Amino acid sequence: MPGERDPEPSLRSSLTPALDREAYVTDAVWDRERERIFGREWCAVARNDDLPSPGSYLRVELAGESIVLTRDANDRIHGFFNVCRHRGAELVARDGKAIGCVTGVIQCPYHAWSYTLDGRLRHAPFLPTLTNEEREEFALRRVEVDTWGGFVFVRLESAVDTGPSLADQLGPIPDRLVRYPLSELQRGASIRYDVGANWKVVAENYNECYHCGRIHPELCELVPVFRRGGGEALDWERGIPHREGANTFTRSGTTTRPPFPGLDADELIRHKGELAYPNLLLSLARDHVAAFTLLPTGPDRTEILFDLLFHPEAVADDAFDPADAFDLWDVTNRQDWAICESVQRGMSSRGFVAAWFAPMEDPSLDIRHWYEPRIRP
Repeated sequence: MPGERDPEPSLRSSLTPALDREAYVTDAVWDRERERIFGREWCAVARNDDLPSPGSYLRVELAGESIVLTRDANDRIHGFFNVCRHRGAELVARDGKAIGCVTGVIQCPYHAWSYTLDGRLRHAPFLPTLTNEEREEFALRRVEVDTWGGFVFVRLESAVDTGPSLADQLGPIPDRLVRYPLSELQRGASIRYDVGANWKVVAENYNECYHCGRIHPELCELVPVFRRGGGEALDWERGIPHREGANTFTRSGTTTRPPFPGLDADELIRHKGELAYPNLLLSLARDHVAAFTLLPTGPDRTEILFDLLFHPEAVADDAFDPADAFDLWDVTNRQDWAICESVQRGMSSRGFVAAWFAPMEDPSLDIRHWYEPRIRP
C-alpha cells in the first residue's frame, strides 16, 4: 500500500553469534585444540633458512610440544619430537641452544644416546652393537614436515594416509599469491611478541577492519579505505589500495626498494592479506611480506613470531634498512596486541556472555566454519 516500506532490520537481526565463550577462555577447550587442531593440522613453525645447511637443527615449540627440526646431508628437512627414546630426556634442552649445527648426529645430554639427522639411533654407549632393525625400532618419533613459500610446516599426527596434504590444507592461497617470490625471501627484521590473548582472538582481529579506524590511526592515514563504513566490502583478493601517491606499507607509503619482479598491476600498488589456518597470517606489499606465526601457549597466551621478509637482493644491498617498514608494522602490531589483550580480559569476566559479529566483520566468520568441524569429537 502507498506509504508502506520494508521495516528497518533490527540490531539483533544484523548480528551473527561468534564462538562460545568457553572457546576463548577455558583449559578444557584448549586441551581439545591441542589434540584436534594443533595435533592434526599442518602448522607453520619456521622458515626454510632457519636450517641453512646440512647438520642444522632447530628446536620449536608448538602448543605444548617440543619439536626438533634437522637438515640432513641430502638437504632434506626432518622433524621429531624432542624426546630421547631411552629415558625421555629432551635432546635439545630448553636451557641450551635452540638453533645450531652438528656434525652428523644429535646426542642426548643425559646418557649420550645419539641419533642421525634422519632420526635413526646411531649409538647407545656400553650397550650391544645395534642391528639395523634396532636402529629403526629405537628411532626418534617422527612428525610430518612439508614446506611452502619458504615456510616449514609440521603435522604432529603422522598418519599421512588419513590426513590432508599441506597443499590440500592451503587450498587456493598459493594460487592467489603465485607472483610473490615467497620461497626466495629472507628475513630483514624479526621480533617475538608475547600476547595475553587467545590465538583465535588474534586471528579474528586480523581478519576484520571494523576496528581499524579507532585502533590504527597511522595505518588509516596510509590506507584511508579502512575508515570507510567500518572497513566494509574490502576486496582482499584484488588487494587494498593505499592513499594517493603511496604504494607500500611504510611510514611514508613509499620506499627505495624495488618491487618484487613479476607482480601484476594491482599488486604493484595494492596490499594483500591471507590467513592460512590455523596459525600463519600474511600481509603482502610490493617490496616486503609481513608474516605472523601464531604459537599459542595456553587458552589466554599466544607467542607471535613476526618476520619481515624481503628479496635477497634488497637484503644484500649495503644500504638495506628495514626500519621504514618495521616501524609502521611494530606500531600497528602493538595496537592490535593491546586491544586483543583487552578482549581477552573482557571475555574472562563473569559479565561476558557471548560475542557477536557485525555485517562488516563477515571475514571473521570464516574461523567458525573452519574451526567448528575440527574441534567437534
